[in-house]
Amino acid sequence: MIITLTPNPSIDRTLVVTRLVRGHVHRATAEHEEPSGKGVNVSRALTRNGVDSTAVLPLGGDEGLKLARLLDEEGVRYRPVRIAGPVRVNVSLTEPDGLATKVNSLGPLLSAAEVVALTGALAELVAAGDWVVASGSLPRGVEDGYYAGLAEVVHAAGARFALDSSGSALRGGLAGRPDVIKPNIEELEEAVGQRVTTVGDVVSSATALLGRGAGSVLVSLGSDGALLVTADGAWHAQAGAVEPKSTIGAGDALLAGFISAGGHGPQALAEAVAWGTASVGEEGSRVPVITDRHRRAVVLSDEPGRNSPLSERAARQPA
Repeated sequence: MIITLTPNPSIDRTLVVTRLVRGHVHRATAEHEEPSGKGVNVSRALTRNGVDSTAVLPLGGDEGLKLARLLDEEGVRYRPVRIAGPVRVNVSLTEPDGLATKVNSLGPLLSAAEVVALTGALAELVAAGDWVVASGSLPRGVEDGYYAGLAEVVHAAGARFALDSSGSALRGGLAGRPDVIKPNIEELEEAVGQRVTTVGDVVSSATALLGRGAGSVLVSLGSDGALLVTADGAWHAQAGAVEPKSTIGAGDALLAGFISAGGHGPQALAEAVAWGTASVGEEGSRVPVITDRHRRAVVLSDEPGRNSPLSERAARQPA
């Protein structure tokens, strides 16, 4: 089974706008709400594709009740941990080309007892051979080393641990020697403290994180696909262009596909890119049922062009 743990889940409210201009009044052309948080999105993608998954998450307040109802509507199995504070509500402004501007709320302040209960709920579920995906930011009241301790619980049960976070939560989590981490370009840069502009830069930076405890590094590159870096080598996978509708949750879909295919090796990387690319073609953070059509669109290479610039980074360079 694949268990996800999301310490800081949310309800994501998406407003579609024609063009986002700072300081202007905007009128939405469409809007919708979804259950969210990175691990929640992984479980949603897995459930949508018939993969056994349970989401562990704290739920509190009226917002928590609504989040539970949204998960029920999607058929996502979950293990709630009751907390006093309300679940956060995040807002995304999405433009027609799929570019999303997202504002994440702080989320609740968890008590020490609530943090212990969250870990305990996971410990009761995990068994040998499982995968545990711990994802997202840490809410207030949770120390930076929380994910490292969680990894120890998971490994002691004979299960494998995937970590998808950023900043101090990611750096602290490396001490737990996660089997795989999944940073995007910005998170990778933050973790190693240097600019990344080429495929070779990504490989070098990911290799540095292997030396700091990661078993493998799956880097999401946006329209450039993804890179998998392990002690055995590096692989790149990329799919053909799709008409983007939303970039929200694409990295979560990528990780879901990777773990669903075993969580290691180039074929899991190809599956990950199929899932991530399909997600971009859907509104919000929804993931379609992945078919062979999605898989055939992926090109896998064991010789990444290390001098190749990252196209999204090149597009952001000042003129």
